[in-house]
Amino acid sequence: MITKRFWHRIGTISLLVAALAATAAAQRNNRNWDGYPNWGGSFDLRQTALNAGFNEGSKEGRNDRSSNRNRNYDEFSSYRDATKDYNSRLGSRDLYRRYFQVAFEHGYDAENPNGYNNNDNRDRGRNRDYDRDRDRDRDRNRDRDRDRNDNRRGRNWDRYGRYGGSSELRQTALNAGYNAGIKEARDDRRRNRHRSYSDFSEYRNATTDYSSKLGDRELYRRYYREGFENGYDDGWNGY
Repeated sequence: MITKRFWHRIGTISLLVAALAATAAAQRNNRNWDGYPNWGGSFDLRQTALNAGFNEGSKEGRNDRSSNRNRNYDEFSSYRDATKDYNSRLGSRDLYRRYFQVAFEHGYDAENPNGYNNNDNRDRGRNRDYDRDRDRDRDRNRDRDRDRNDNRRGRNWDRYGRYGGSSELRQTALNAGYNAGIKEARDDRRRNRHRSYSDFSEYRNATTDYSSKLGDRELYRRYYREGFENGYDDGWNGY
């Protein structure tokens, strides 16, 4: 009789554990992505990419936090590839990668908030606001039918983000990034091809013209990439 009760309890506990695991999995797969950018594509493409990217970023962030180490996003092959769980039936591979990478960044930062990617001590809410603002600006710049000239930043550095650091660091990084981005975009436009920013080693490295005398290297890379993105968009749009 005792044995039966024992095994009954074991069975009940097992069912409870399985139910909790299923609930946790369902919560992971049904996150609220409303606060993330929407660049188009199918619902399944966006949902799959954001979910896969966030899960992968969270995993890497937890590992780094437990190992007391900090890394940049582009040090992870999963971030550079950004194709985990991708299927051609979902649609554009490049679009999938964009969603994947922005979710990866948020997932990593959530688990490892003191990493290099947050070294300016901004809280996660402000980082997300920055991403949303940058994405809105990027989308407007890409839309040829909606006041392109009004939304274009070009080389007007006053219209770019300010995340700290010296004026020389910011200006050097934005200028170097913009020059590299517009050069690559003009070349791609001539060849009738369009690539993701992370396809370019210059964008991944983001250290062209950097010198330690300028200041923080990771801050430089952040400005550089913003300049590159806008330079590429301008070059692709024929500026």
